[in-house]
Amino acid sequence: MALTFGEYSSYDALGLAELVRTGQATPAELLDAALARLEAVDGTLNSVVHRHEAWARKRAQGQLDGPFAGVPFLLKNLHQQLKGWPDDSGSRALRGQIASFTSPTVARWLAAGLVPFGQTNSPEFGSKGVTEPELHGPTRNPWNPDRSPGGSSGGSASAVAAGVVPAAGASDGGGSIRIPASWAGLFGLKPGRGLVPEAPVAPEAFHGYATQGVLSRSVRDSAALLDVTIAAERAESYLSALPQRPLLQEVGVDPGKLRIGFSHASPLRPEGASADAVEAVSTAAKLAESLGHHVEEAGPGINWTELAEEFLTLWFSSAAYNLAELDRLGFDISEVEVDNRILAALGAGVKATDLFRARQRWHDQTVALTRFFDDYDLFLTPTAAEAPPKIGSLDTPAALAKLSGHVLNLRGGGLLAATGIPRKVIMTNYRTVPYTQLANVTGRPAMSVPLHWTSSGLPIGAQFVGPLGSEPLLIRLAAQLEEAQPWKDRRPAL
Repeated sequence: MALTFGEYSSYDALGLAELVRTGQATPAELLDAALARLEAVDGTLNSVVHRHEAWARKRAQGQLDGPFAGVPFLLKNLHQQLKGWPDDSGSRALRGQIASFTSPTVARWLAAGLVPFGQTNSPEFGSKGVTEPELHGPTRNPWNPDRSPGGSSGGSASAVAAGVVPAAGASDGGGSIRIPASWAGLFGLKPGRGLVPEAPVAPEAFHGYATQGVLSRSVRDSAALLDVTIAAERAESYLSALPQRPLLQEVGVDPGKLRIGFSHASPLRPEGASADAVEAVSTAAKLAESLGHHVEEAGPGINWTELAEEFLTLWFSSAAYNLAELDRLGFDISEVEVDNRILAALGAGVKATDLFRARQRWHDQTVALTRFFDDYDLFLTPTAAEAPPKIGSLDTPAALAKLSGHVLNLRGGGLLAATGIPRKVIMTNYRTVPYTQLANVTGRPAMSVPLHWTSSGLPIGAQFVGPLGSEPLLIRLAAQLEEAQPWKDRRPAL
């Protein structure tokens, strides 16, 4: 039978899998519905940059097994390789590159029966909190196409929020699951370090800060999709303690009375978080209190300024290494966006002592957060300090970008970095999302929950950070919040 959009979009991924399992729909029919929705909305949103309809139709006609057999899915166009598909990471320098392998996480999704049919937009190399690469153009937010759905998993967020798929591939190296979840009205859980291994392909992605995951409308989809990607990999640099039972089984389990400390303060924003972000935390705190949890204002003894400096030092040095590798492999670095070449120039100036100091402070922040969890079960903050920004509003000023391009072409990166101007621009953008990096630096799990919409109808999420191994607890609480204040049927008008 042909499914209408209303019928298709009323199910989450597990619900669609049940339709296939019981013979009420075929994988081909689900794929038809997903492609029809993509065709209807993506001229506006630009969420999917590579389509693979023929490949997906062939897979949908084959023998599929697993808990998600026959469910349409989208991969992020960044570090979620499928052999034979494009692998450009949103960069003109990598235009035309084809993946020669399938990444470990994608292999596990395929084994679970998912049917990928496209790749979602990402900023070049995933380096921004918005998704506006020069190669593929900006992705827009279904709640308001003049706004960004965030990044770097912005294409996936836009597609899920618009109902193209119930869940899509995402990743998080500084907030790239949680920021788009916040700004697109979705649920997004960043698993703890080492729980979703990428070895032997990328055993320590971005100094261990980055991890793979998904964006979804329902909590149970995220739990079940994480279940199929969790693994113990001997070649991984980090190995988290595996959950004692599937995370899907935590949905509906009473989390007990939790002690939750909340804060929306950030030294990077002397004026404080926006009223919308404060209200997002207040909404989450009041709902948690109504469910019997103890909530009070409290925060870990984190030096947030040092945390930002540490994160940026490692970020810049990674950019310098990555561009040096591209240059060594013969790619045209002049094709890389100016902003990423600026990051690399800043990274080239990082001293070995500064890099080592940043790694040492990483451990200091981890100790401080661990001590906080001696007294509290979870830490609640805004996911982002502001509502979704307008498309282009976080761009490097045109005059500076043009000047920087000329200087970089003349190999004057050191001179450019010495002016201090690029760093100030980067810090201005960082101030928009200063809360998410803590979980990446410390390797702790964290989630963004969609409980608040602004007066103009834009979503802004609340972030809960938990201690090491607290994914089961986060899923329990998220499911409890979802039941108390459902968001599944709150959809953009697009």
